This record gives sequence, structure tokens and C-alpha cells, in this order.
Amino acid sequence: MKDSDPDEVDKLKMKFMSAWHNVKYGWVLRIKTKFSRNSPVFLLGKCYHFKSEGTDETAPSCMGAATNTKLVSNNAHQFRKDFISRVWLTYRREFPQLKGSSLTTDCGWGCTLRSGQMLLAQSLLLHFLGRDWVWEDVPQMVPMESEFFKLNISESDDDDDDDNAGFTFLPPLENSLQDISQQPDLSIDEKLSLNTVDATSEDEKLHRTIVSWLGDSPAATFGIHRLIELGENSGKRAGDWYGPSVVAHILRRAVEDAVEPELQGITVYVAQDCTVYIADVMEKHLQTHEHGMPNSSERNAVVILIPVRLGGEKVNPEYKEIVKGVLSLEFCVGIIGGKPKQSFYFVGFQDDSLIYMDPHYCQSVVDVSLEDFPLESYHCPSPKKMPFGKMDPSCTIGLYASSQYYFEQIIDEVTKVLISPSKDNYPIFTFSKGHAKDYEVDKHCTMKTESAVQVSGTRRRKAERLSNEEFVLL
Repeated sequence: MKDSDPDEVDKLKMKFMSAWHNVKYGWVLRIKTKFSRNSPVFLLGKCYHFKSEGTDETAPSCMGAATNTKLVSNNAHQFRKDFISRVWLTYRREFPQLKGSSLTTDCGWGCTLRSGQMLLAQSLLLHFLGRDWVWEDVPQMVPMESEFFKLNISESDDDDDDDNAGFTFLPPLENSLQDISQQPDLSIDEKLSLNTVDATSEDEKLHRTIVSWLGDSPAATFGIHRLIELGENSGKRAGDWYGPSVVAHILRRAVEDAVEPELQGITVYVAQDCTVYIADVMEKHLQTHEHGMPNSSERNAVVILIPVRLGGEKVNPEYKEIVKGVLSLEFCVGIIGGKPKQSFYFVGFQDDSLIYMDPHYCQSVVDVSLEDFPLESYHCPSPKKMPFGKMDPSCTIGLYASSQYYFEQIIDEVTKVLISPSKDNYPIFTFSKGHAKDYEVDKHCTMKTESAVQVSGTRRRKAERLSNEEFVLL
């Protein structure tokens, strides 16, 4: 009997794995996420307190916060609105076939790309809408009195890594992410009212435009299809595993190649060897404004991505306060990271636990070319938490500067939080005056990039075996 064509065997294997991953990630395990009432919560540069309203208790201070952290001493409702307003990118299924493969889903291998998309989405929200923007439809998405956001009456639960539990968030079920028009407990008038998009709302138009740029179609500027295509320059293809550093460079090229007029005022800089070269950022990515202050009519801005490693096999606990300090900065757009075999998008912390958005949830593709495509599945109703010690040491930190003036502020603020408690450890990254070419870094990185494209057959086979696993971070 004649052996089957290896390509056909690989295609069948890939189809089987895709089908299995679609099932595996198509449901959500209902695990409680607890938040303490007694400690501040940081979310992308904002500080929240969960003290009960109407009490005489004084809200705890945001100790350790950076000087430009926005102190929002109010209830959990505001935190919930802020969190849900962030754009959530997850696995999708049934989208157009990816170039060079038979794949129509990224389940099981695309989580770092999704984490990168979420960081880019937050950068675009900051660029176009500002940090104070919240999605108007948040209250309608998951009602406050629903099971997805409730007060945990008992504080004696011990089924979570976090202590002093006060608020409990439950992850979304499939029906919580459906179009609001499908909810049976609303009257016809209420359904029409909730689904009506205010055509005059510029913010809502920008919100919808940003999501459409990240859609799962070949035409989407920052969609999975475009990112896969750009990944070929790094020797990657659909189904391969991606590390946070590779994703940083893919995002840089995606923004660089964007043709939309609105995107001409934003660029991406990727740090080299854990060093941000100030002169390169100033000259290549930012425009000097009169008197050093930002001009509202100019849209030049830069997203600074810094691939780092926070230890050897495990994250070094000495870096915990530095990571928390970075996440407390208002111009931080999050961290592409995770834990071994899983990538997450870190957006904040409470005490020694990181708050993240999880891309490991498989949803049906949404046609973002429609004028009023549903937005619900692009916003996560509930955050998740993870102890800092479980974090994978490989990650990429994201910062956003809207002008040279704010970039100089970033240098000052970040430098303060980069000081390690122990003098035995080097800072996780540094700012250096001058250009990368002054240190021959450009030449060194170009050589590495070119060699990455020439992937040997042995390495390719190894990558293919790894792609059949859940996910492996570099």
C-alpha cells in the first residue's frame, strides 16, 4: 500500500488539532476571581479602591504608585466599567483560511498574537480616545445585578490564591457575549434602544474603527491574517509558536505598513537588547513641538515595546515591584506575557497578584465589515488574577508617548521604578542616550533577523511539534 503524501497527513493532523482546540477552548470553566476590599487595585495607570460606599472607612492609599498614576478612590463599579472598556481579543474560529495553511482558526497556538493585539488596541484607544474613555454600552453588556459581578458575602473561601477576598468576579458564559438583541428578558423597545448606535458619537465611531482594524479577515490592518503574513520575515507561519519578542517586531511592521490616514500619526519602536535608545525615538518616531509641549493639532506618537526577561527558568521575585511600578504608570499599555505554555495580556495588579485578560476562549468570527457589527465579544466582562510567581520570565512591556514632551516624562517616571530593591540585579531595561548605531546594535540585530529567516529543517520540524502543544513562550 502506497504511503500517504506527507503534506496530506500534516493537513489532516492540523484539521484534527484545530477541531479539538475549537472544542477545548469553546467553553469557560467558572472559576471565581476575588478582589480584596482592603488593598488598592491598579489598572493601566489608574488606582481603584473597593471600600463599601456609605461607610466611614478611609480608602487605603495607593502606596508605591508612580507620581503620574491617576488616583480614583471610588467603588468597584468604576473599575468594572474601565476594565470592560478595554478591547479583548481571543481565539476565533471559522475565519478565512490563513495564508500558506489550511487553518481557519488560531486556537491552541495564537494566544501571544492575541495578547499583542490587545496591547496594540489599548495603545490605539489611548491615541484616539484617551485614558478616561469608557464604552457607553458597558452597563447593558452585563447588568450589575447579574451573576457576573457580585459581592462575595463570605470571606472565608480558600479556593483561590488570593486572600482577604471581598469582591468576586465570575468569567463570562457564552450567552453573556451574545448580541443584546438575543436576550429574551428585554422588551422590543428596550432591545432596539440598546442596539441603537449613535451615529453622531465620534468616540463610538473611533471605538468601532479600532476593533475593525483588529478583525479576523485578510483585509484587517492588524488582523490575525496580516500578522501571520508579517511573521514570515521571522521564519514563522500559521500554527507555529510565537514569543513575545517576535510579536513585538510583527506589531512594529504592521503599524509601519498601515495605509489608513488615521494611523499615519503613530509608530512603534522596539527596544534592542533591553535598551531604549533615546535619540532613535526622538528623531525617528516623535516630532519636536514648540516649547517642548504637545500640540493638539499634531498626532505624532510612539508605542515603545521592550522585550525583557525577568529571570532564568522562573521569574525573579526581585523584579516584582518593578513590574508593579510599570503597570501603575498611566502611559503603560500593558505587558505581553503569561505563564509557561499560555500567553496573557497583563493590565494591572492587586497586592502580589497580576490582573490579566485571557485570550484562551474560542469564539465565532465576527464580520467587522458590517456597519453595525456586534461589539460584545470584543469586551471581557470579568478580569482574572494570577500570583506574580507564576509569571513566565519572557515578556514584552508596552509604553505609549503622545509627544516628545511625554516621552521625556516616561524616561523620568520609568527610571524611578526600574531601580531594583537588590543591587545584585540589573535593571530589566534601560534608557540610553544616542543611537543604536553608535553601539553597532543595528548591525547585530539585522544579522540575527536575516539568520532567523533561514530556519533549518531540524528546527522547522521541532517548531511543528511544538505547534501541536498548547503554547510555548520563548
